[in-house]
Amino acid sequence: MKTTIRILVFVAMALMIWYLAADRTTPFTSNARVKAVVTQIVPKVAGDVVELNVVNGQRVEAGTILARIDARAYEIARDTAQANLQAALLNVGVGSAQVEAAQAALARASSTLKNTQLQTARVFEMEKKGLVAAARGDDARAQLTAAESALASAEAGLERAKQQLGPRGEDNPVVKKALAALADAELKLSWTEIKAPASGGVSNLDIAPGAFAAAGRPLMTYIDAENIWIEAYMTENNLSKVAIGAPVEVVLDIHPGRILKGKVESFSAAASIGGGSLDGLAMPPRTVGWMRDPQRFPVRIILPGYESGRNADDDVYFQLNGQADVIIYTGDNGFLNTLGAGYIRLMAFLSYAY
Repeated sequence: MKTTIRILVFVAMALMIWYLAADRTTPFTSNARVKAVVTQIVPKVAGDVVELNVVNGQRVEAGTILARIDARAYEIARDTAQANLQAALLNVGVGSAQVEAAQAALARASSTLKNTQLQTARVFEMEKKGLVAAARGDDARAQLTAAESALASAEAGLERAKQQLGPRGEDNPVVKKALAALADAELKLSWTEIKAPASGGVSNLDIAPGAFAAAGRPLMTYIDAENIWIEAYMTENNLSKVAIGAPVEVVLDIHPGRILKGKVESFSAAASIGGGSLDGLAMPPRTVGWMRDPQRFPVRIILPGYESGRNADDDVYFQLNGQADVIIYTGDNGFLNTLGAGYIRLMAFLSYAY
C-alpha cells in the first residue's frame, strides 16, 4: 500500500514538474480557431438584383461577377450624359466621337486599375510573409504596372481628344461639366456589376434575384480564402518564450488525426477584457475553471502551403471559426519537445471522439 502511494505521489510530482516546464517551453492550447478575412459586400449603387451567379459556399476566383444590379437606369443616365456632351461639343462646333471614346476608355482603365490594386495588394502581403513564390509577386507587379500604364495612356488619350477641340472648346465650362457627368455615369454603370474582391466564397447567402440592393448597405458576406490563419489564445504564462517564427503543430477538429505544420506569424499586443469588442481589441473566448481565469492573448499562426485554404496535394480544407489544438515549440529542448510531440499526437487521436 505504501509503495503504491509513493508511486502515485512520484507520478503526480513528475506530472506537475512536466506541466510547469512544458507550459513555457512547449505551450499547448485547445482554445484556438480558424480565422480568415471576412468582407461585407456593399453595393455602391442601388437597384434590384437581376442576376445572382453564386450559390452559398461556392468558391470563386478574384474578379468573378457575384451579382448584377438592374443597370437600365444607369444606362439611361450614361446615354443622357453622352447626349449632353454631344450637345455641348456641337455648341463649340466640333465632333464628339473621339472625346466620348477617350472618356469611356479612361473609365474602363480606372476601374481595371482599382480591381488590380485590390487583388495585387493581397499577393504583396503574402509575398512579404513568404507564403507565395517570388514569381507570383513579380507577376502581380507586372499586372499593376500594366494597369497603371493603361490608365496613364487613357488619360493622355483624353487630353489629346480635348485638345483637338481647340482653346475655345477645351476651356468651355459646359464641355467640362458634360465630360464630368459622363465620367460619373460610366463609373456608376460599372458598379452595377458586383465582383469578388479576392479568391474565396460567399457565406450565409440569403438573397435571390429580385432582392433590392441598397447603396452603402451590406448585401452579402464574403470570406477571403487568400489569407487563412489559426488564432491560438495563449495564457500570459505561455508567451514568455514564444518568438516569431517558432514551429507549431496544429490539429483541426474538422480533420481528426491530422497534424499540420505551421509557424508563429505575429502576436497581438492587447486583448479585450470586456463583454464585447467595441474597443477594437481582440476578444479571446472566456473559459471557466475553479481557479482565477487567466488572461489570454491571440497568437497568429500560419500554415505554409495552406494559406489559400487548400492544397493540391491533399483534401484538407478549413471552416471559419473551426476549433483546433495547437502546440508551440519554443526551443531545442529535445526531451520536452519529444513529450510535447507525443501529447499533440495523443490529442490528434482523441479528436476522433470529441
